[in-house]
Amino acid sequence: MKIRSQDSKAFWRKAEIAPTSSLQDAARNLSASSLRICLVVDVAGKLVGTISDGDIRRGLLRGLQLESSIAEITNRSPLVVPIGIGPEIVRRMMSANKIYQIPEIGPSGEVIDLHLWDDLESERSTDAVMVIMAGGKGTRLRPYTENCPKPMLPVKGKPMMAHIVDQARLEGFSKVVVSVNYLGHLIEEYFGDGRHFGVDIEYIREAKPLGTAGALSLMVKHPESPFVVTNGDVLTDIRYGDIIDFHKRHDAVATMAVRLHEWQHPFGVVELNGLEICGFEEKPIARSHINAGVYVLHPGCLSLLEKNEPCDMPQLFERIQRGGDRVVACPMHEPWLDVGRPQDLSIANNEE
Repeated sequence: MKIRSQDSKAFWRKAEIAPTSSLQDAARNLSASSLRICLVVDVAGKLVGTISDGDIRRGLLRGLQLESSIAEITNRSPLVVPIGIGPEIVRRMMSANKIYQIPEIGPSGEVIDLHLWDDLESERSTDAVMVIMAGGKGTRLRPYTENCPKPMLPVKGKPMMAHIVDQARLEGFSKVVVSVNYLGHLIEEYFGDGRHFGVDIEYIREAKPLGTAGALSLMVKHPESPFVVTNGDVLTDIRYGDIIDFHKRHDAVATMAVRLHEWQHPFGVVELNGLEICGFEEKPIARSHINAGVYVLHPGCLSLLEKNEPCDMPQLFERIQRGGDRVVACPMHEPWLDVGRPQDLSIANNEE
């Protein structure tokens, strides 16, 4: 979410009224602020409650007068959020409760900010480009992929890649680039130019497999800002906008989403020093971070790729690192699934 400066942040203070105000004061406040809400705040800055134009109308219908105290109509249990709640959660709360404003409250009950539906909707729009790598053959998923490209395999009633495109659109991405090779015509026939999915889709057509990064060398128009690259077989709840923010915040040239993977040894492990037994560990758990198949790249990274030459994403990261530029890992904890094997496809469809 955009962080407003202290001066611009005062916009919501226009909605503040004292608990001793009248209905007429509240009506005037609503008209003057155009925020469609009054924040009833005590002398300490703590939120007492809220008032909407509907609250005023209902009060007048009950027989209250314009000179009556707002104490009669104040909603003293309004929906609020604490500091630090992400914009997407706030937007969902607004949508679920059919409201257009939610105050943000500090630890002592003081008003910190006022979230507005219109602001959250505009902040979801982004100029960032989403690139989906959808050219793989999916050999581990045969026979499912003998006549169907892996990104087109159905997951809960629609192609796997459609879930990725839908999530990108919901996060405000309007420009999507799709790299195709194996049975790519089926992908193009289904998605077309993207208009039916609410995005603009362009295609990179690989004449030969170029790996998880090589297809980027064929981009005709380079992005002007950091862009997201995701494998077409990765289903995750990670917020693409969040990883872009992480990338910028850490001043990175390349960012890789990583996920903690745990593997438990099926047997008890015996530690030896020569023939001497020096220890035991019963079915130890090994932990490591794995590549989650979602990346953010600075446009300058594309200069490190040779046109039409195969390159995988780890190779590109190594080239960037050798050049002295910063590459970082973004730990992710959201649900994630790399649909690379038949059992993964079953899990994605909740069949296991």
